Amino acid sequence: MAIRLENVGIAVRDIDEAVAFFTDLGLTVAGRDTVSGEWADTAVGLDGNHAKIAILVTPDGGGQLELFEYLHPDAIETSPTLPNEIGMHRVAFSVDDIDEALAVAARHGCLPLRGVATYLDQYRLTYLRGPSGIIVMLAQALQPRE
Repeated sequence: MAIRLENVGIAVRDIDEAVAFFTDLGLTVAGRDTVSGEWADTAVGLDGNHAKIAILVTPDGGGQLELFEYLHPDAIETSPTLPNEIGMHRVAFSVDDIDEALAVAARHGCLPLRGVATYLDQYRLTYLRGPSGIIVMLAQALQPRE
């Protein structure tokens, strides 16, 4: 059986805010739509499912995010996930310049949870809270990839 990761889906409270954050980091909007109807109810498992969606792709084309803002049923606000909680953990991105990426994130009010760490002289990395409390990991390789 062949399998491939299609995308990571993330529910957000404000799709425009989330799209602005991720496009400023360098992702590109591949498409936007509003979805509803019997097929959406069946696929998602929610009666009356109605949502705005946006598909964003990484510059290399290898990664996709599907962001969705529920119009119906009402979105359920929860506490932001902690790094050690079971469930969807985070979305991670490699960046060429972590300081530049952090400056972009800061313009959106998104700051590192603690700071920037260095892992085995191989990466500088950090976790930050993105829009809707999403944990976003940014990592910069300190040596060229082979």
